[in-house]
Amino acid sequence: MSLGQDGPPTRTRLPEPPPGTGGPARRPQRSSRSLVTVVGVVVLLIAAIAFANRGGGSPSDSPGGGTQGGTSNGARSQPTSPTGTKPVDGKNAGIPTGYARTDQGAQSAAANYAVALGSDGMFDAARRHTIVAAIHAPEVTDRLQGDLDRAYSPGFLANVGLGEDGNVPDGYTFVSRTVPVGTRVTGFSKDAATVEVWSTGLVGLAGEGSTKPVSQTWFTITEQLVWVDGDWRIERSSQKEGPAPVNGDNRAAGADEIANAVQGYGGFTYAR
Repeated sequence: MSLGQDGPPTRTRLPEPPPGTGGPARRPQRSSRSLVTVVGVVVLLIAAIAFANRGGGSPSDSPGGGTQGGTSNGARSQPTSPTGTKPVDGKNAGIPTGYARTDQGAQSAAANYAVALGSDGMFDAARRHTIVAAIHAPEVTDRLQGDLDRAYSPGFLANVGLGEDGNVPDGYTFVSRTVPVGTRVTGFSKDAATVEVWSTGLVGLAGEGSTKPVSQTWFTITEQLVWVDGDWRIERSSQKEGPAPVNGDNRAAGADEIANAVQGYGGFTYAR
């Protein structure tokens, strides 16, 4: 898939769907009250993350528009072929690290960091602190930890169906997963990069009788990255709604199907 404007397109390596599964599941029918609740939860989560990541300006907030990197293999790529450098093999707190100091490396970092920020680990204080420290620049980490602790308040956790400490109610599976669809670089220099990550996400509680059923969202995350200690780290980030495609005409999966799918299908390391 490609979202690039200048320079080569960015393609994300995605698996082929299993035979007979079709496309994404259609949402179940809900009352208007349920829909308002789900939308309110998603908007609150976006606002919390955006609030926590806002900060003062610095020269690296608006990186220069340097050159766009090409493919590393020197061959002319096919329209549907993933291209670029070998995927990273390092990890910090379970998050891929060790990216190339190129626009491709910045895109890989931004995609993987979007996955981490949209994971269920962000709803647990200890895991959230580990994630934030692993992917953000050291000078912004302490402030972010406090801001996010306040954003993920007991009231907010209750809004998504969790307990005060982020614990999941018995008999349910909590789902929070971000899936990058594509990336593009809007600014790049050797010390800073701005990358947009177009994503879809799943959020909700899977289980019989759930009042917070798992629903799909579409959004774009903008990450301002800086080169720190040999790797890309987030200095600031923001999120906006869409662009969202038209819903497909697919059968909505049952609660058990969703829970089993989330538990049975792992995520990916996104790298070009």
